[in-house]
Amino acid sequence: MSEPREPIFKAPWPAMMMLGAILGAYALQVFVLGDEAYRRFGFSPAGYEAGAHFGLVSALFIHGGFVHAAMNAAGALAFGSPVARLFGLRTSGALVFLGYYLTCGALANLAFAWVHPGEAIVLVGASGAVFGLIGAATRLLAGGGQLAGLLDRRVLFMSAAWIGLNLLIAVLGFAPGMDGAVAWEAHIAGYLAGLLLVGPAAGLARRLSPPAPAPGPWAEPPEPRHPPPNDPTM
Repeated sequence: MSEPREPIFKAPWPAMMMLGAILGAYALQVFVLGDEAYRRFGFSPAGYEAGAHFGLVSALFIHGGFVHAAMNAAGALAFGSPVARLFGLRTSGALVFLGYYLTCGALANLAFAWVHPGEAIVLVGASGAVFGLIGAATRLLAGGGQLAGLLDRRVLFMSAAWIGLNLLIAVLGFAPGMDGAVAWEAHIAGYLAGLLLVGPAAGLARRLSPPAPAPGPWAEPPEPRHPPPNDPTM
């Protein structure tokens, strides 16, 4: 008898859905919305101050080009996979994953508006949300699959590396393979949000999807299985 074949893709389905959402939204942007997507769904500090708050989330699904969208989709899959497994693969865990992702992205955009108050810069892309996933994955990597403490030496070291990389981008004014300016402020804010929020999000996921209770000491043992009366093995 041949052994069951392993699936080609082992990524958890919430992370795969996020990859599909990013690429699907980009296809809609290119083939349907065009440049109107930036005006209608992008985020700008000036628009936010004028009451256009929807862009905090909608801008996460608009991108400046295929490379931009592909890099964020790949990041969401790579760093989102361990986070999705942490929250659980039931519907409740997937909803926590989605809420965590959108919250990190919205906070990243909000931080950008705080650094650039009143400016008409249009910010697009899922990078802030993806850096939230990177923040969570950092704690999981440092803890060997469990959430390491915020002050764990490995967490601090990797955080310094990620933040230092973005500060380098700020000094250079660009990132290789990317057109236009890079919102390094949103990256750092998303990363810090991810570090801080993954613990409460994991706790919420556990409460929404508790494990099956173990049988107590007085639980009745399972009934023995007897062969049928005409079974020749009796």
